[in-house]
Amino acid sequence: MTSYYVNRKAQSNGDHEVHKSGCDYFPSDNKYLGEFDNCKDAVKEAEKTYSQVNGCYYCSYPCHTQ
Repeated sequence: MTSYYVNRKAQSNGDHEVHKSGCDYFPSDNKYLGEFDNCKDAVKEAEKTYSQVNGCYYCSYPCHTQ
């Protein structure tokens, strides 16, 4: 299982990005989401707080949308 976090600060397009622990683009202002087997479950957890969520292109690519 992997630790996932969401960036509390939205990107310019409004997305709050979900990151794995240790990502090169790990945000300093983050919220711990929990331990998950995959980014899809982490994104679902982040959507409980934020309406616009996206996976990080670099560490959660399977959950990244354009």
